[in-house]
Amino acid sequence: MTTVRDLQAMAGDEQITMLTAYDAVTAALVEDAGVDVVLVGDSMGNAVLGHEDTLPVTVDEMASRVGAVARGTDDALVVADMPFLSVGADEAESVKNCGRMLKEEGANAVKLESGPHTVELTERLADLGIPVMAHLGLTPQSVNQTGYTQQATGREEAKEILDLAQAHEDAGAFALVLEHVPANLAAQVTEALDIPTIGIGAGGDCDGQVLVFTDVVGLAESSPPFAEQFGDVRSEVQSAVGDYVEAVESGEFPGDDHADSNAELDDLY
Repeated sequence: MTTVRDLQAMAGDEQITMLTAYDAVTAALVEDAGVDVVLVGDSMGNAVLGHEDTLPVTVDEMASRVGAVARGTDDALVVADMPFLSVGADEAESVKNCGRMLKEEGANAVKLESGPHTVELTERLADLGIPVMAHLGLTPQSVNQTGYTQQATGREEAKEILDLAQAHEDAGAFALVLEHVPANLAAQVTEALDIPTIGIGAGGDCDGQVLVFTDVVGLAESSPPFAEQFGDVRSEVQSAVGDYVEAVESGEFPGDDHADSNAELDDLY
């Protein structure tokens, strides 16, 4: 099974692949395709739960999905994304929520949308044996403050990202996600850290890449500009469901080979 040490050993040597999944079936497919890390992202809020953003996702919803993904995988590292307000307000509650993902649901690590307020928490979690993946740059849980625009475009903000990245490494984070920041900033952060960086909209100099599953397979109606669709599952699903509806309405399905009859039951009515 992939471990946090395996990921750290890959940094600078081979690219780390990370993809989201929200159920056991998808997680198994993702793992079988060779993905190193399966992130149970709070992106489930707008990707599969029908919300406009990630903020409504609850700890219970995350726990349910983390458990499903953990049951659907054998080798990939499963990372639980901690939802809005599940960490940060109270240390004891934060530790409890993070610990639940490992102890009860089978995750191997947690991801925190990070800032100055998560440095001490990262250290506390690491001390307790809960591996932490930090996340800087565009943090969707801060959408009401930052929007979805590229972050750290000025020197002061960029320096803050670099300082926070180093602070989280020092606090014990095993990896860092950099989202929607300038590529040359991501390159400098990657160079400055010993832990691996995983980019999303942060250029090709990071130690790995992450995307949302529905974007990669072409299931989403729209995708962010830094994503790439590697398939067209949406059209395939629409075609298959359309064929099913047509077959039922025409009487073609089900056929004789889709059911069995018992002659002893012919005279019941």
